[in-house]
Amino acid sequence: MLSRKAKYALRALSTLTAAHPERLGAARIAREADVPGKFLEAILVELRDAGLIDSRRGTVGGYALAHAPQTVMVGDVIRIIDGPLAPIRCASVTAFEPCSDCPDPDRCALRGLMSEVRQVMSDVLDQRSLAEFARAPERA
Repeated sequence: MLSRKAKYALRALSTLTAAHPERLGAARIAREADVPGKFLEAILVELRDAGLIDSRRGTVGGYALAHAPQTVMVGDVIRIIDGPLAPIRCASVTAFEPCSDCPDPDRCALRGLMSEVRQVMSDVLDQRSLAEFARAPERA
């Protein structure tokens, strides 16, 4: 399930994408993305630390995308904020962890099904750039 934090991060990045390459202040991003200001500040720090956005202080300061919006995939943003896309740990490609109650992960039908779910999610999210996402705000 997508967290509220990830939804807010995607809204903020969509706002920055629409303004690219212009810098925006946190208050403007919060207003345009309809994200609570205090929550947004923590998200912006996390996105900056992950290298997705750039920040500057001062009169010409603010936040901007660190990369062209066509090169940043929605799946990458979700992984940064929420972690692996898999609905259960044993179906994760990057953070596999067998279930404590599973006798044989290689023969587990649930793991097989959830791996398919993860793959379909990945196929969509890893092929949708911020530029494409920002053009379809009704999806946010």
